[in-house]
Amino acid sequence: MTTFSLNRRAALLGTAGALSSFAIGGKLAAQGAPITFGVLPPLTGAGGPYGPAMLRAVQGVVEEANAAGGIRGRQIRVVAEDDQTNPDAAVRGARKLIDVDRAACIIGTWASASTTAVAPLCWENRVSLFTVSGADSITLLPHQGYIFRTQPNSRLQISTACDYLMAKGARRVFHLAAQSPFAASSQEVMVEKFRAGGGAVSGYIVYERDKTAFRSEVDQIMRSRSDTVMLNGYLPDVTILLRELFRAGFEGRRFTFAYAANATTFQSLPNEVTNGLITFQPSPDLDSGAFNRLKNRFGNVEVDPYSAQTNDHATLAILAAAQAGEATGTAIRDNVRKISQGDGEKVDNVTDGLRLIAAGRAVNFEGASGPVSFDDRGDIQGTKFRYEVAENGRFRLLELV
Repeated sequence: MTTFSLNRRAALLGTAGALSSFAIGGKLAAQGAPITFGVLPPLTGAGGPYGPAMLRAVQGVVEEANAAGGIRGRQIRVVAEDDQTNPDAAVRGARKLIDVDRAACIIGTWASASTTAVAPLCWENRVSLFTVSGADSITLLPHQGYIFRTQPNSRLQISTACDYLMAKGARRVFHLAAQSPFAASSQEVMVEKFRAGGGAVSGYIVYERDKTAFRSEVDQIMRSRSDTVMLNGYLPDVTILLRELFRAGFEGRRFTFAYAANATTFQSLPNEVTNGLITFQPSPDLDSGAFNRLKNRFGNVEVDPYSAQTNDHATLAILAAAQAGEATGTAIRDNVRKISQGDGEKVDNVTDGLRLIAAGRAVNFEGASGPVSFDDRGDIQGTKFRYEVAENGRFRLLELV
């Protein structure tokens, strides 16, 4: 369904191996049919700025694994579908990956609404799902262990953000959120944290993210006497909100997620509108061998947190299948923790991991996104966070904690 547009995007990114990754497997057919990994990133829609690089990260890991002999002699084939940052499209893509392509795992769902829609298809068909979505509700689903989330959940993200804001003097925060599963759980945590810290959530509005104007919402923010506004949306709507807050004369702190305001924001808005905007995001492990390897592979394309995470998704799935000796969704599920947490020899890439497993040695993979240690629900157990401020058309690092 999306093969043509996907290959075109990959070519624009300079992914020389993108086309070949769809056909990998023929050379070693005698050693077994290729193993299919499904990738379901947002190549278009609100997540479109991130999806192509997420896919590229997966392709790079698979190419390295195939060059090293694949999974016990079987090559890996990557099949990708565009979820369009839309739950309905995500379900269509997942059904194809599961029913037609027989994918052992699905990698890279981004929006929480898409992941929530896709998750039941995965556990019902015993397909492991690796996601970068943050809503708490995702890993509370009865997923039988088939979900692994490398993105910190909303409680961890919002708790960390609230602690940061209160430390900077925020006491009255207005929460303006796009309709999503992430928004509801974010609001609960914000109310809890600010109440405990002597502050308050001074207002809360959930909006439809395809709006082109937010005059009534901005009017409510101005009346609320808030010292801070949390913009919990996506890139297109947050861009509009920043412009309208500026026009309304809002002088308080503006705080948002880094996926909602990035370098493209400076192309859409003048510096006087963006100056002072603070963004935060989970940070990759910038000093790790895995991150530097991925950075070198990407060249002049930025490695964002989602690319680092999908790099780790692909590596986890490959090493888990190699450890199990079979490439089924259940085998991957049952072996992810065996190769990513424990006393095994530390590795930061798929090639070394496959070599050690083939030699009968235990491994402990640490990725570009950091140590990939999961709790019983499938949530990542910790990460660093990066805070930046917009200054004259670029972001400057404030803190990395």
